[in-house]
Amino acid sequence: MTDAHSQIDAEVKANDVVLFMKGTPQFPQCGFSGQVVQILNYLGVPYKGVNVLEDPALRDGIKAYSNWPTIPQLYVKGEFVGGCDITREMFQAGELQQLMEEKGVAAQTAA
Repeated sequence: MTDAHSQIDAEVKANDVVLFMKGTPQFPQCGFSGQVVQILNYLGVPYKGVNVLEDPALRDGIKAYSNWPTIPQLYVKGEFVGGCDITREMFQAGELQQLMEEKGVAAQTAA
C-alpha cells in the first residue's frame, strides 16, 4: 500500500464525512468542489475537507483509491458516495439527507 493510499484510507476511516477536493472548504479552488461544499454547509453536516492540490500523490491516489476519475469525491462513514454531479442529484432528490440519517450523521435542515 502506498503512502497516499494509507493516508486516504486513514482519513476515510477516521472521519464520518470526508470531501477530497481542490482547495479548502473555506476557499474551494474549483466550481465542482465549491458546489459540494455549499451542499454540505447547507445540510449543516460536519465534514473534513482534504485539499488534493497540496500533494500530487494524493491527487492521483484518490482517483485510484475510489476507481473514480474526477475530484471532488465525497465519502460518508467510509463509503464512497460520488463526485459533484452525483452529490448534487442526491441532494436535490433528498437522497443525500436520507443517507446521512441512515449513517447516523447529524444533519441540520435549514429552517
